[in-house]
Amino acid sequence: MKHLNISARAMILGLGAGALALGLAPVGTSSLTAPLAAQSSASELDRVVGALRSISTMRADFTQTDRQGTALRGTMTLKRPGKIRFDYGKDADFLVISNGKSLYMVDYEVAQVQRWPIKNSPLGALFDPERDVKKFGKLVPTGNPDVFSVEVRDPNKPEFGMINLIFVRNAAAPGGLQLTHWVALDAQNNRTRVQLSNQRYGLAVADSTFTFRDPRRTARRPG
Repeated sequence: MKHLNISARAMILGLGAGALALGLAPVGTSSLTAPLAAQSSASELDRVVGALRSISTMRADFTQTDRQGTALRGTMTLKRPGKIRFDYGKDADFLVISNGKSLYMVDYEVAQVQRWPIKNSPLGALFDPERDVKKFGKLVPTGNPDVFSVEVRDPNKPEFGMINLIFVRNAAAPGGLQLTHWVALDAQNNRTRVQLSNQRYGLAVADSTFTFRDPRRTARRPG
């Protein structure tokens, strides 16, 4: 099976340096508490929040690129509340998945699973936008009235990094705005861009999509 090398693993969703680029902290660390001061129009931010909340399910192709230009491709599936799956293809032995409570990085080649909570972290901007975008986000001017850029970070915890979500006006998308890509930056300035295409909304998506075979159990079986 195709295996993702260490560099590729580090760029998964901008999860370099301990998954800090999306504000993910390992299980057991403190959660975010300080809100980001509002620096832009509340009505425009409300519109972005409304667009995110209007997505019940979404499937899209993605291209994930790190600062060296290394690219990985696959399919993202999102279902509210809080479920997401990044599938890198049938030949990949690596999976990124959330069941609504925790985000998992599953490595089948070495039989390892890493887990991070998503509650009270900027990653929640994709899962619970009313809470997280309003609490940690600000609108960044783009110079284009059809493009909305939302920066989500905690200024009191710079080690958690930042995620920047980009939307464009699209009447066919829920809420009239379509999420086109995001850029994640961790505390070590490792930059990851995730570009979406072929977005499809309102699909029937089974909850089983967001489960995975645990390689640790297989590894413990006697040979």
